[in-house]
Amino acid sequence: MNETIYDIIGIGIGPYNLGLAALIDEQTELHALFFEQNDYLTWHPGMLINGTDLQVSFLADLTTFANPKSKYTYLNYLHTKNRLYPFFFYHQFEIPRQEYDAYLSWVAKQLSSCQFGHQVTNVEFVNDLYRIEVKDNESKTRHFLTRNIVMGTGAKPNTVLDLSAFPSHDVHHSSQYLYHKEDTIKANNITIIGSGQSAAEIFLDLFKNQDDCHYQLSWFTRSPGHVQLDHSKLGQEIFSPDYVKYFHQLDYSTRTKALEQLAPLRNGVQKDTLHQIYHELYHRSINEPNLAVHIQPLTSLEAIESKNGHYLLNMQQWQQGKSFSWKTNKIILATGYKPNIPEWFNQKIAPLMVYEDQNRFKVSEDHQLIFKDGSNSRFYTHTNLEHSHGSSATNLGLAVDRNIQIINSIMGKEVYQRQTGGIFTSF
Repeated sequence: MNETIYDIIGIGIGPYNLGLAALIDEQTELHALFFEQNDYLTWHPGMLINGTDLQVSFLADLTTFANPKSKYTYLNYLHTKNRLYPFFFYHQFEIPRQEYDAYLSWVAKQLSSCQFGHQVTNVEFVNDLYRIEVKDNESKTRHFLTRNIVMGTGAKPNTVLDLSAFPSHDVHHSSQYLYHKEDTIKANNITIIGSGQSAAEIFLDLFKNQDDCHYQLSWFTRSPGHVQLDHSKLGQEIFSPDYVKYFHQLDYSTRTKALEQLAPLRNGVQKDTLHQIYHELYHRSINEPNLAVHIQPLTSLEAIESKNGHYLLNMQQWQQGKSFSWKTNKIILATGYKPNIPEWFNQKIAPLMVYEDQNRFKVSEDHQLIFKDGSNSRFYTHTNLEHSHGSSATNLGLAVDRNIQIINSIMGKEVYQRQTGGIFTSF
């Protein structure tokens, strides 16, 4: 065993724990390690579609909200790549998705605390410390001791239905879209299921390819329509530390209802994406009035059947209560994500936690899990926070505030100043 006792070990390296590693590196003396089972950092590689952007400003990078002078800001990345002037003339707040992915890799390569190709396989308590078991790519196992854990294991595809019986090149989640696109566009019929940004981007991308490949393109959504993401400036103030503090203090039942009420601000499709889709549909329909396109809301996918080289989708128009079948060759499920909870957590940590319901553990304002026995062992989480921290759960800008709280909590003092009290809305 490595006898060094670390102050922090982070499990999983995505934007959240990467940002934490960057902030720790610059302004603390904390002894930290971060482990990621993948060999390198890449951010939603299956959805890095040409021309797509993040849904947040470049200010929501890894460090700016904590320290705008940080060497790990997106603007410093552009400066080192000699891309500041092109970005200036680009006149966009949103970061191109492919460039955000490159930015994350650039930061990760500078942080020696970030260890890729290392999978955490077990966590257990040893004398008020955590003992972490880690396996590398050569199946060599090592153990590490730490005072604090920060879990950032992200999310995994929520496919709604069991897809194990179907070949992935025919039926797959949107997270795998680009991996299978070359095969997908050879089909006669392609069907997209889902109503969010990913579904819209895939539809737009496939529609642009349709003239060259001549497939029927269908898009079904369970929602009543293709809802535009609300970008009203005052409405966006729910994505502030002030609102997160207010939300966390509500009782569990009220928080659950509030999440439903906030859906238009948290979910939906970007205005520009919907505009592009309609623009493409309208212009093509001038000379091609019978488009090989079918778009239908209010419709849910109930089951998938494989039949004689194609698939039959059992669909239901739920508002009318009518069921029907839909024939297709390829199915892309843009049905969102769910928290990725590791098996070691379910076995060793979950039984010790206080829960708010069957699946949602209780989390303190500074993102610590609450132990049943009142233990002071500190286990912080970026994962499965929607029920406790609402709008901050998957928001990149608020992830920086979360990391500020984690660092300040561990250090027992204000290392980074939180940006609170400066918005125009009172919660």
